[in-house]
Amino acid sequence: MNRLSLFLILASLGISGCGDMGEISNARNSAASEEYFSETASSAPRGTGDGTGNSYASEVQNDALGPGQTTQDIRLASLTVPDGSQQPATTIPRKIIRNAELDLESETPEEVQKQITAIAESKGGFVVESQQSSSDRRSSKRDTVTMNIRVPAEKFAEALDEIRKSAGRVVVETVKGQDVTEEFIDIEARLRAHLALEAQFTEIMKRANSVDEALNVQRQLAQVRAEIEKIEGRKRFLENQASLSTIKVRIFTPAVISAGGAGFFSKLTDSINTGLDAALGFVLGLITLVIAVLPLAVFIGLPGYLIGRYLWKKAKRRRTAAEMAAEFAEEEIKDE
Repeated sequence: MNRLSLFLILASLGISGCGDMGEISNARNSAASEEYFSETASSAPRGTGDGTGNSYASEVQNDALGPGQTTQDIRLASLTVPDGSQQPATTIPRKIIRNAELDLESETPEEVQKQITAIAESKGGFVVESQQSSSDRRSSKRDTVTMNIRVPAEKFAEALDEIRKSAGRVVVETVKGQDVTEEFIDIEARLRAHLALEAQFTEIMKRANSVDEALNVQRQLAQVRAEIEKIEGRKRFLENQASLSTIKVRIFTPAVISAGGAGFFSKLTDSINTGLDAALGFVLGLITLVIAVLPLAVFIGLPGYLIGRYLWKKAKRRRTAAEMAAEFAEEEIKDE
């Protein structure tokens, strides 16, 4: 078990030490490049150039440099040269989540809804949710439409411009952008570290000499795998949000927009209607309660009432008989 514990500790520390080992390797590469130039200069034949050997060293450096490069460029390049434990650096494109919300005015919201659906599909997107409603309960006309669409991020600006043109007027427009590049890079690094740790635990489990050792490593491996799946889920979510932009659209008729800014009398009318609806709801609720309680009263309350009344009358008759017997006994005593 001591040997297995040592393996587990080394495996855990191996991932955290990868960054330090990379820095040490880069420093060695930089030192090696400087030693190369210094050793070349020191081994240069005397008496060449200006007699100090510097001319020959300069020629070696110039031969090693490419067009437009300097010695400083070579030293900086040595810091990025990968060794056997490093991967070539890759450029990660920026991950930006773009969303927008639009309030549009149109005389025909349903027609605009069809146009926006066609726009989303033409850009390679789709409609996530679509809802039609009426602002007046007494009218069957649908004057309000709410939509959620998703389009590819590269088509976001084009889709937004065409949606603006589909309606008569843009009432409110909000565009938001969230840069998640840093979080995405951090997730990539964490994922690579956990994958490497998983590989190390797998190798350690192959060397287990007993069932207890294998089970111990298996528990550690299960924890690492759970963390990997969590990281991969977050990565997929960010990729999905960055690759597909969300546009929320609300379409109203001019009458609905005007009613939204109505004055005192309009609000008073709404209050009266709300009060009447509340009163009607109370009456309907009371009727519902009576209808719901009626079977309970018939099948349970009525038999209980009849049984109680019978028992009460029976007890009353007994009390009456006892009182009469007592009175009769008193009269007999008086007569004697």
